[in-house]
Amino acid sequence: MLILQKIVTFPSKTIINKIAVLIVYLLFIIGVLASDPDPVMDFCIAKSADNSLTCKNSSTATVEDFTYSGIKFPGNFKQTGFSSMAVNPNVFPGLNTLGVSFVRADFGVGGVNVPHFHPRATEVAFAQEGKIYSGFVDTSNKVFAKVLEKGEVMVLRVLVHFQMNVGDGPATILGSFDSQNPGLMRIPNAVFGSDIKEELLD
Repeated sequence: MLILQKIVTFPSKTIINKIAVLIVYLLFIIGVLASDPDPVMDFCIAKSADNSLTCKNSSTATVEDFTYSGIKFPGNFKQTGFSSMAVNPNVFPGLNTLGVSFVRADFGVGGVNVPHFHPRATEVAFAQEGKIYSGFVDTSNKVFAKVLEKGEVMVLRVLVHFQMNVGDGPATILGSFDSQNPGLMRIPNAVFGSDIKEELLD
């Protein structure tokens, strides 16, 4: 019995207390690193599209700085039967420093938003009108796709995704991003419209 007690020893209270303090300290650090920075101003309306780091004097702000009407109507359809209008601080200075942006995407019958991704944002897509085949491809090349109907929502991570109007009338998606500058890389343009050497595409 005495031998068993010597073999099975438990850490002292001092060591347990030190481990507990270390765990609490590590959780605190993780919490701080994972949270958004505290805002230091109510808002920072960009002075101009080319310099979004410079804020307009807040005493001159009006309600017009916080509203935008540029996406009330569909845009002009392109060759693919698709039109998109971005809402970011370049066109809506009130979004500056808020970490969000928006897009309106309109599709003619058969219109396609080719495979693309936003390198700096996750997108939440809301089907406002029509029937839109929408989906994304994960890193194991598995496709997650379905037809979205009016009122349905789909989340599109920072992965390659796509949309196509499969209805018999126009369709519209409203997308929100968790970045004021989500970026856009269309796969066909990135691969075939760049200076990548042809040997790399075999």
